[in-house]
Amino acid sequence: MAPSKPTPRRRLSTDDYVDGVLSDDRAILGRAITLVESNSPRHLAQAQELLLRLLPHSGRAHRVGISGVPGAGKSTFIEAVGCWLCDQNHRVAVLAVDPSSRVSGGSILGDKTRMHQLATHPAAFVRPSPSSGSLGGVGRKTRETMIVCEAAGYDIVLVETVGVGQSEVLVSDMVDFFLVLMIAGAGDELQGIKRGILELADLVAVNKADGDNLMRAQRARQELETAAHFMQPVSPHWKPPVLCVSALEGTGLPELWARVQEHRQVLESHGDLAAKRQQQRLRWMWAMVEEQLLASLRAHPQVRAGLPGLERDVLDGRLTPTLAARDLLRSFGVEVG
Repeated sequence: MAPSKPTPRRRLSTDDYVDGVLSDDRAILGRAITLVESNSPRHLAQAQELLLRLLPHSGRAHRVGISGVPGAGKSTFIEAVGCWLCDQNHRVAVLAVDPSSRVSGGSILGDKTRMHQLATHPAAFVRPSPSSGSLGGVGRKTRETMIVCEAAGYDIVLVETVGVGQSEVLVSDMVDFFLVLMIAGAGDELQGIKRGILELADLVAVNKADGDNLMRAQRARQELETAAHFMQPVSPHWKPPVLCVSALEGTGLPELWARVQEHRQVLESHGDLAAKRQQQRLRWMWAMVEEQLLASLRAHPQVRAGLPGLERDVLDGRLTPTLAARDLLRSFGVEVG
């Protein structure tokens, strides 16, 4: 007897998605996120309709980005602080911005197994990042996933970044608060992370401040505090603090979260939070315009036909990049001076 074929899942209407997300139906929440992450043109219209209907139910969550040097223990920290927040009656969503490996195409960050305790907590939702696509595409999907999670009632969204390159800038521009995780005992702390990343920070936390490492962590905190005096703060109303924490022992987490809440109160009192989110939405719009224009240009038949020859000319030094770019744009129908 031939094995029976699995019954295909019923296709959900937009009403089904909206009702399921608003009632925090985990199965439908996962399918809604898969819909908005999809690169398929046939899913785009429904995904955008869904997001428009969920927008009025989003925006009230506290959005926190978390980055850090390699080995700083981001996963352990996020699991510790996420579980602690859940125990404080919060509902926590964890999203990851992971620009896929250009070599293998696979995910750098891995999956939920890194945060097993948090991923199985009834008040938490852990979603790995898409495993392919440009950093800008991953950023769009993370922003839209954030809207879905907020509409489902998650009042804290933690956005993890891999900790290298442009992803930190992307994450800092989609959150209210950006936390940089550091460690002591790994050489010169200021060499362990780019100065530009520290300048994005609203708070710097020295992790693994426990056991024999406690004194080193405290010295690292003092050094980072000194360095912070020479950096331009993100907001004129907030001086980024430097704290010691231990994700392993759970120490310092309440103090850290108190600073996160204090930062939100300061920004709200000056009207900075609303203005920050408005500017983030505007920059997001233009980023999407640029990404889609570039995709359209690359797909244009005349551009595709002329591109190999222009690239060869640039590589061989027969044509300047500026003139080659002008020729490409003219093939696309754009006249440049």
